[in-house]
Amino acid sequence: MYLIGGVHSLVEFTNFECESLDRSFCNIEYCHIKSVNRTYKYISIKVNLLKTPVTSVKVNSGLYNRLSGYKPFLYNVTVDGCKFLKNQNSNPVTKFIYGVFKDSSNMNHTCPYDHDIVMEKLSTEYLNHQITKILPFPEGKYMVQMNWIAYDINRAITRLYFTLS
Repeated sequence: MYLIGGVHSLVEFTNFECESLDRSFCNIEYCHIKSVNRTYKYISIKVNLLKTPVTSVKVNSGLYNRLSGYKPFLYNVTVDGCKFLKNQNSNPVTKFIYGVFKDSSNMNHTCPYDHDIVMEKLSTEYLNHQITKILPFPEGKYMVQMNWIAYDINRAITRLYFTLS
């Protein structure tokens, strides 16, 4: 007789890349993964906005799975960030993605943005809960790429790489 207690998934950050495409518009002060111990890691980023206030923002978010290189997986959406923050129920996929980082960031209000953008200590533990309990994913290596577009010009790209085992 075999007893199966349950399946336990684990998220592990493997890399976090941030790139400013327009250094006259924004500067990335820091972008890193911090490993506190073997089981607790988190990511943080601070983006200095150099031309404020920002009143027009679009975000393109894509989820990629590693299969002989990173290939699109499930989602690739572009939303008007200012409109989305006014009505978060307008796009369930974006609401899920935003829900992953909203509590650790200061991007919790509608436009305009007249301050630096900060996300502090988004932990693997929190992400693990989101992608194994809220919206289950199969095991694998993933990348979430976000293109930050202001005034219809791509200003920055962030890429978060993680493994789900």
